[in-house]
Amino acid sequence: MSIPPGSPSRAESALVADPSFHVPLPARIFASGLFTGYVPFASGTFGSLAALGLYLIPGFEHPYVIMPACAVVLLLGAKAAGLMERRYGHDPAQVTIDEVLGMWISLFLVPKSLSAAVVAFFIFRILDIIKPWPARKFDSLRGGMGIMMDDVVAGVYTNLLVHLIVRLGLHTILPL
Repeated sequence: MSIPPGSPSRAESALVADPSFHVPLPARIFASGLFTGYVPFASGTFGSLAALGLYLIPGFEHPYVIMPACAVVLLLGAKAAGLMERRYGHDPAQVTIDEVLGMWISLFLVPKSLSAAVVAFFIFRILDIIKPWPARKFDSLRGGMGIMMDDVVAGVYTNLLVHLIVRLGLHTILPL
């Protein structure tokens, strides 16, 4: 099938938001991290805070809880984020489920403490914003999995740094 002259290519048309596209309410709720994505500023920060709040629920840190939660959020989040991208354009601010996943990965198997959680939050936010390699590469991918994967990378890097900080006892210098 050929593309008519003057029409955007398939790659270009994938970048264009379609405001008429309907995203079902459950997908909007999920993709937006319980509507944190609709906060008009710093939506990623609010999504990360929501994830941190859920993580602080007693027992959530247990591998049998957090691992399946991460798997479900990755799979359903990629689907829901893809729908939101179709409506709002590439990696829309309304999607914060990727920050939820990244925060949970940041805290995986980290001894649970408020100081370690705060350290993880700040490191994750910095890495999510600067997008070190290969996060930036994933960020350029279109679709829901591209939206999710840059935060997975930031979460893995954060997790490694937080484990080192906790191992060295540096998180205890925080007045928490």
